[in-house]
Amino acid sequence: MEPNINNKDHEEREDEEEDQYGVLLYYKYTQIPDLDELFTFYHSNCNSLSLLGRVRISPLGVNVTVGGKLSALKKHIAAVESNSLFQGTDFKLAACGRPLNDKVAEECGFTSLSIRIVKELVTLSSNPLLKSPEFSDAGKHLSADEFHSMLQRAGQLDKESTERDRKLVLLDARNLYETRIGKFHTPDVETLDPGIRQYSDLPSWIDDNSDQLRGKNVLMYCTGGIRCEMASAYIRSKGSGYENVFQLFGGIQRYLEQFPDGGFFRGKNFVFDHRISVGSSDANILGTCLLCGVLFDDYSSRLRCCYCRMLVLVCNSCQQRKGSVYVCELCKNHHKGVELVSSSENGRLSSIPQQIECETVSSDAKPSPQLPWRQAVGSPPRKLRILCLHGFRQNASSFKGRTASLAKKLKNIAELVFVDAPHELPFIYQPSTVTESHQNCTSPPSSLLQQSPPPPPSEHCRKKFAWFVAPDFRGKSESESDNPDREWKMGDGPFDPLQYQQQTAGFEESLAYIKTVYAQEGPFDGLLGFSQGAAMAAALVCAQQTRRRLLQTGEMEFGFVILCSGFGIMKLMEVEEEKIQMLKCPSLHIFGSDHGKDRQIANQASRKLASLFDDGCSVTIEHDSGHIIPTRPPYIDQVKDFLGRFL
Repeated sequence: MEPNINNKDHEEREDEEEDQYGVLLYYKYTQIPDLDELFTFYHSNCNSLSLLGRVRISPLGVNVTVGGKLSALKKHIAAVESNSLFQGTDFKLAACGRPLNDKVAEECGFTSLSIRIVKELVTLSSNPLLKSPEFSDAGKHLSADEFHSMLQRAGQLDKESTERDRKLVLLDARNLYETRIGKFHTPDVETLDPGIRQYSDLPSWIDDNSDQLRGKNVLMYCTGGIRCEMASAYIRSKGSGYENVFQLFGGIQRYLEQFPDGGFFRGKNFVFDHRISVGSSDANILGTCLLCGVLFDDYSSRLRCCYCRMLVLVCNSCQQRKGSVYVCELCKNHHKGVELVSSSENGRLSSIPQQIECETVSSDAKPSPQLPWRQAVGSPPRKLRILCLHGFRQNASSFKGRTASLAKKLKNIAELVFVDAPHELPFIYQPSTVTESHQNCTSPPSSLLQQSPPPPPSEHCRKKFAWFVAPDFRGKSESESDNPDREWKMGDGPFDPLQYQQQTAGFEESLAYIKTVYAQEGPFDGLLGFSQGAAMAAALVCAQQTRRRLLQTGEMEFGFVILCSGFGIMKLMEVEEEKIQMLKCPSLHIFGSDHGKDRQIANQASRKLASLFDDGCSVTIEHDSGHIIPTRPPYIDQVKDFLGRFL
């Protein structure tokens, strides 16, 4: 009997599929009743099918990217679909070659199976204290056909186009390194590319550019759809004028399956697995080499910015240059290494500028010139870099000494960087009797003030500085700077504990100075300010949120602020208190209690400053000590707990 040729071909195809490799991506937002039970399922199922990759489980759903034989992936899909929780899940299964580059496979998580229970599937905000929007408020899903048709109608702009189509805006929810190599392009349709370093930067961009979204039909897209779920819900949470938000269901991946020629999408779709990117039949290249500008869109070398660790594109020819260190466009825009880069090698960095004198406290013998925003495999745990602003009439060295105990107890999680304020102050001295009277909180006798003033102290003192000065403050002349004796001034009375209320000038100079510090010594994770330094830190946070004319978007970014014995200078914080929006920067407020011994900054002033920050992202520590930062338990434990949320 002759064999059935058709059956033989079918069996050969089955055997071929049995060995063919593939990648499976899917996510599902749904309430998970038992996290441990679902964890056990994934651990058992994926291991039995020899699947490798990432599985993330949260109380609100799952996010899965795994690879293996196509036959095993199909069995996994069948097992997941048998659970009613996953009804309607969009499983994206694609055949592809096995991982060939071990470096890429390891970085993408395809050399092992990682299953974790997490708080959130995707981190919308880097602020761990802010509540994420409800996923049920996400924008309306559009199929690839619906999305394409909406863009097509809006792009025509003829008499048949409706007013609704004319108000359409296209929003890319991905990171800059993704949009470099591929994005949607529709003639006559406004397209917004936030140019963000990481997804958690998107809410801040939305806040800063909300006017471009209000009253519009917002079409969002990302790689596979999951990032649009939370981002669209965040936009809709803004209320009136932000209701019409739509998202591409299945993301760019489903769109390219529906439109193999690319449709309105140009370039390649960056993916988070060993494939690196997926393109259409359109061979056009959008990306360019960071150094020479030649067309290039291959991330397989996994080269990164030396400052922020974001992926950069460097062509094969430029990769041959020995000793090259790369600075991405975002860091270059923030003045990283600009003065070290020649026009022919724009993007290369040879050394780190040292123009601002900073004092650093760290347990590392040799602090790294770069801040790795994402932990590299096998590297030591990174520490938070905190810029510390001293109080009035102090300097970096004295503040470093006053916080030595704090630095020692935080040495495993934080690196403290100290810098002098820009306004140099004259030295003030008083006769001992006047000083004693001040200490007793009484006025000196008039007979003492009528006596001949004593000579200034003979010992040499380190310079003192301030962030804010009195409006009539006059900077030191050259003759005063050259003659140490003339630096001394006798006090005209006892110490005034309310003098800080008159020191309201000098902010613009201090802001410009900190910009320079940030450009040369940053980036920093957060700010710590003490007394007047806390007032300066609060003013910086206000400028960072309101994006006033003095601070451009992205010029300086601080993820949190610690305000110790702080007070606010209201004329710098939008003048009228009722006009101040709640500051949403995560904040820790440390100040003396009502019965404390801090006689310089009243409890009410620190409370008033704390009230300007959103309760949902602020923590308050009241202590019974004086004008200090307490480091004994339980206060230091609360400080560590706050900082631990940003590691």
